[in-house]
Amino acid sequence: MRPSPMLEHFAEELRVARTAAEMSQANLAEAINYSTALIGKIEQCERRPGLDLARRCDAVLGTGGLFERIQRRLHRDSFITWFQEWAAIEAEAIALRWYEPLFVPGLLQTEAYARAVLSGSGLLIADELEQQVANRLARQEILTQPKPPLFTAVIDESVLRRAIGGPELMREQLDHLVRLGTSLPRLRIHVVPFSAGAYAGLNGPFVIATPPSGGDLVYEEGQLHGQIYDRDEDVKAAVQKWESIRGEALTQQQSIELIRQVARTWS
Repeated sequence: MRPSPMLEHFAEELRVARTAAEMSQANLAEAINYSTALIGKIEQCERRPGLDLARRCDAVLGTGGLFERIQRRLHRDSFITWFQEWAAIEAEAIALRWYEPLFVPGLLQTEAYARAVLSGSGLLIADELEQQVANRLARQEILTQPKPPLFTAVIDESVLRRAIGGPELMREQLDHLVRLGTSLPRLRIHVVPFSAGAYAGLNGPFVIATPPSGGDLVYEEGQLHGQIYDRDEDVKAAVQKWESIRGEALTQQQSIELIRQVARTWS
């Protein structure tokens, strides 16, 4: 399968800038604290560059943000058409409020869990599956960037107990949630326990994003495609639903302890 034009563009510009700076692949790798093998794979269009790598290349090679701009375009273009707009909104948001009754939110998934979820339908061929897994993992970089969004995730307890990919995979995923919830200061994870019974969130997942300019946006993903809502009345209804769901959830500390307890059952 031929690499995307934007990936080829990134690779070409990297070779040009590196050569102009009289740096070998090994020199550049050492300067940006990445492996020489990775630089080689990127220049051969065998690996996609992450945002952090692109920014470091700009800083070392003095390219004024060129590689970051190409990487952001490459990142957007790799998504299926109807998701591209939301991916751009998500990447720039200063706050994200995400509710999920079925799966671990995509930004918090391990690679193995993401692959198990995406392969569950049986509708993706191997290349498509790996591309979507790579896209999902690349999106997670926003959580560890210098100025990450304030991210609040509320999940149903059933997410912790639904067997996705087997016990070992589930133990790894729940341990990952605990690590994220206890190490990232701008990340909050809350669980709605089974004892809540029927509540507003059981109708389906949604995300509320706050862009830098203000004015919340809401994203809902259905069986066929996703929908972005920006009308005041729709956003207001989503915020009210979010507040109702959040009110049913355990505190952060209680939620992390519950996740730890359930993780021990996956053995």
